[in-house]
Amino acid sequence: MRQLMVFRRWRLLWLVITFVSAIALTNCTGGNQEPTSIPNGTGSTSPSSGALVYGSVGQPVNLEPGNITDGNSIIVQDQLYDRLITFKPGVTDLEPSLATAWSAVDGKTWTFKLRQGIKFHDGTDFDAEAVKFNIERWWDPQHPNGYRNAGKLYEIWGTLFGGFKGSPDSLLQSVTAIDRTTIQVKLKQPFAGFPNAIASGFFGIASPTAIKKAGASYGTPGSLAVGTGAFVFKEWRTGDRLVLEKNPHYWQSGLPKVNQIVMRFITDPAARLAQLRAGQIDFTVDLAPDQKKEVESDPNLDVVLRPSFNVGYLALNPGYKPLSDVRVRQAIAYAINRPAIVKAFWGDLGQNDAHFTPPTLAWSQEPTLAAYPFDPQKAKQLLAEAGYPNGFDLDLWYMPVSRPYYPTPKPIAESFAADLSAVGIRVSLQTKDWAAYQADRLKLPGYQSFMLGWTGDYGDPDNFLYYHFGSNSTADLSNWKNDRLFQLLNQARTTSDKAARGKLYSQIDVILHREILRLPIVHSQPLLAKRKGIEGWVPSPLGSEPFDSITKKS
Repeated sequence: MRQLMVFRRWRLLWLVITFVSAIALTNCTGGNQEPTSIPNGTGSTSPSSGALVYGSVGQPVNLEPGNITDGNSIIVQDQLYDRLITFKPGVTDLEPSLATAWSAVDGKTWTFKLRQGIKFHDGTDFDAEAVKFNIERWWDPQHPNGYRNAGKLYEIWGTLFGGFKGSPDSLLQSVTAIDRTTIQVKLKQPFAGFPNAIASGFFGIASPTAIKKAGASYGTPGSLAVGTGAFVFKEWRTGDRLVLEKNPHYWQSGLPKVNQIVMRFITDPAARLAQLRAGQIDFTVDLAPDQKKEVESDPNLDVVLRPSFNVGYLALNPGYKPLSDVRVRQAIAYAINRPAIVKAFWGDLGQNDAHFTPPTLAWSQEPTLAAYPFDPQKAKQLLAEAGYPNGFDLDLWYMPVSRPYYPTPKPIAESFAADLSAVGIRVSLQTKDWAAYQADRLKLPGYQSFMLGWTGDYGDPDNFLYYHFGSNSTADLSNWKNDRLFQLLNQARTTSDKAARGKLYSQIDVILHREILRLPIVHSQPLLAKRKGIEGWVPSPLGSEPFDSITKKS
């Protein structure tokens, strides 16, 4: 209880400081900053009449499909690009998009029928060859337009689909344009979740012509981003905003509802709420849970809750010698008072349990597992048994931006550090720019420990587990391997019966609970907010959604 009071007092001080900072920020318009680029148009850089202004938690890493893993990038790409398949508003059920129908033979050969008459924003045709071009550049390390030599990794393809062309683990074997409106994908083995995986927000279809024209700079602030989506990329002011304009030729009749979207980058939750209250932005995401009462008290605002489908975790890299011993990792699980931290920072919008997957996927969890209790004495005992009776030094990296699972990363990291120091682990807190934070964790030896999380991209445990623990998914854990775990993950992918899959995932749950490589801290219900005049916004449990149906009343 004393520790919880310390959390609350510190948090109150932090909120006062950040609110004062936010008021100062609302007076800074950034009007002296020159636009980085206006690649697809020339007009005013200020919001047009009736523009929808979105308060983003940060800027995207890039606007290149297949070459992202972060939510900020997906949110922007959801507006610029369409995917073969998409999800129904507010749920994880599939519905057609650029593909009107899809089917499989033996779960391995997938055929997609494509819409006709659709054009990219640059006026070029969308067809099966365009789909083939996009998939092959994600998959093939030798693709002439993949620009791997410029540092493009396409990490998400390798992690979701087992590897790249030429790898014995690659799930994809070939992609063929049968005719202009038919694309065929052949897999190495059955994968019942393939339509869900290819529908995830990473895999928008971009213009091959634009990619060839821009080269390695495609999707960066000074270059192009060309899809078939409801909005057209106009401008990216680094550190300030993105401007998107209505696609007048969008294939979905009556959409989008607004002429322009301005996405402003406001990393601090208090600043986002202050600007929302002042009418400088129209809607925003990932507010701190304890801002809920402030939103409710403002007659001009509405509370919006995103359906919970995420995990916030603390990764413990076994490549760092002390953490190579599972007893040390278990000691950390005992040392951190996760229930108190969740109560202090999330209130009734978060919960802690034993599982990496969220509660909505309970059918895939081992019901007998219990979360490691808060037990500093047990932590000290395990440290001593592992040869660290006096503790050790540990770098703990925290994110520089708010995310749905960690709306206030720094104070949460400080709470972790306080608990760990009580058992002798001397923590040094570290952070860096978001894009670098994401990229550098994958470079050996990686971070010793770091905070990160995941919002599901499709409604299946495979998306949480294979992405974080599969055979090509542990670069940020010094390429940790567990052959039995890899076998179970692959078995679960190729099994179509839900009950049988549940038994396989239950075994996986037990292994992960024992190994503690990514310690689950919280499953949260993200707090969003909007002004009263904003209608038609249906948040997705997957963390991002198109804004094409949103309207704004003056």
